[in-house]
Amino acid sequence: MDIETFPNPNPNQNYIIQHIQEEFTSTCPMTGHPDYATVVFTYVPDQVCVELKAMKLYLHEYRNKGIFFEAASNKIFEDLFSVTQPKWARLETLWRGRGGIRSNVIVEDQKPDYQGPKAELFKQ
Repeated sequence: MDIETFPNPNPNQNYIIQHIQEEFTSTCPMTGHPDYATVVFTYVPDQVCVELKAMKLYLHEYRNKGIFFEAASNKIFEDLFSVTQPKWARLETLWRGRGGIRSNVIVEDQKPDYQGPKAELFKQ
């Protein structure tokens, strides 16, 4: 699926956008059990912004996909970073606990010379 974007209405302004998907689901490839997470995509847009319905539909594709949460987190970040080409971005996945262990995965990158604002980690 293509992740649609739209032109950044303020490309000369460094501002932070944060999208929070609280109902992300994928499937553990070892057990077949569902994995639940909150996905937080935070970025400073450059020329384009991600369109939310397209992002939602993209994330829903993981619902029945057997994938480890580390791989899912990195793939989602790579796809969103690739399509938006932001000045700076972070993806946080906050996974619900199983067996008494909760996990968070954080992936972050930026354009080489970016010196502008960055956001604090998401607080749930």
